[in-house]
Amino acid sequence: MSTAPKVSDKRPISIEMQKRVLALLCAVVLVIILTAGLWPFHALKNQVSWLNGNGLHIGKYGVILSPGASTIVGVKGETPCTVEIWLRPDHSDIGGTILAFYRPENHQVAFSVYQSIDDLLLRRATVYGKRLAFSNWYVGHVFSENKLVFITISSSGQGTTVYLNGALVRTSPGFGLSSEDLTGQLIVGNNPLAEDGWQGQLKGLAVYHRELTEAQVLQDYNAWTTNQNAEIKNEGPMALYLFNEGSGGIVHNQMNSETDLRIPEHFFVLHERFLATPWDEFQPGWSYWKNVMINIGGFVPLGFFFCAYFVAVLRINRAVLVTILLGAAISLTIEVLQAFLPTRDSGMTDLLTNTLGTGIGTALYSCKSVQTLLATIGFDCASRFTTRSRACIQDGHS
Repeated sequence: MSTAPKVSDKRPISIEMQKRVLALLCAVVLVIILTAGLWPFHALKNQVSWLNGNGLHIGKYGVILSPGASTIVGVKGETPCTVEIWLRPDHSDIGGTILAFYRPENHQVAFSVYQSIDDLLLRRATVYGKRLAFSNWYVGHVFSENKLVFITISSSGQGTTVYLNGALVRTSPGFGLSSEDLTGQLIVGNNPLAEDGWQGQLKGLAVYHRELTEAQVLQDYNAWTTNQNAEIKNEGPMALYLFNEGSGGIVHNQMNSETDLRIPEHFFVLHERFLATPWDEFQPGWSYWKNVMINIGGFVPLGFFFCAYFVAVLRINRAVLVTILLGAAISLTIEVLQAFLPTRDSGMTDLLTNTLGTGIGTALYSCKSVQTLLATIGFDCASRFTTRSRACIQDGHS
């Protein structure tokens, strides 16, 4: 007894329907990519607010800054200096730029203080001829979530000492700071070159053009924590911010009104980088490589569906090449527009990774196994246009 072969009742989707589906998928992918790359499309309100007591709270998208490149310390040259910061971080598992001294004439951050997870990171820029290099110094386990800490960074010009809550914790003979490093425009709560917000409460900030002894550091710590403002002033800082205004858009320098700090209405990056180079953007660590993989993976669907649309619907020659160029053009457009969005960074790394992701998407569509899978689910544009499709793909790879 012979058995007739079973005939599948599954009918392939009509060509017109397949074209509409492909067009819709391309549109959806493009909208998702543009939204992910450009959201929120506008400058956010500056996330800086006054506390009930003395101090300010700074959110992820918050910034405070001096209005211009006024000299905070007022003394140039290799003279000693000290910075005191009294703060309470919101988190101990993320970080950001606490403060930076920025020189707008050459777009350089001379000295900056970071929270790196729960570590304190000090970074100083040094110019060797025409080359700019950075010296980094980490002090471990400084920050605890929602815990006040009084940080004193004091330098003789040759070496630097860090104190926490009035007690010496670490000295670096090779990491020298001078008053010249503390000149320029003071930026608090974010980085002047890229969005790198620090989140927490800022209770006090002082800058001296001299090195403080261990006894003076302890005395200042006691004065700050007991609100003995007169005693702090008597110590003669060049800049003293008590953050006791309680309202308004100005933080007064108690020693010199020319260097009052401003709280802008909207958040912005002072000097947003435009298409930063990959070597400037590179940062060792998992976060950097995670972003690289996200940017590659995010453009794979664009490469896949647009290549399918160009091959099966438009039937254009060199569909793979056209798709890759389209992905690069879309990525370039996003990166250019991101230079005008303070919450986004404009860089060439994303341009390269997005283009690579587009290429991977076209390669996936070119696979015979993928085309066979599409045909088995009734989406057989490729099999209906087999000759034309393979020719387009081969032209694109050649």
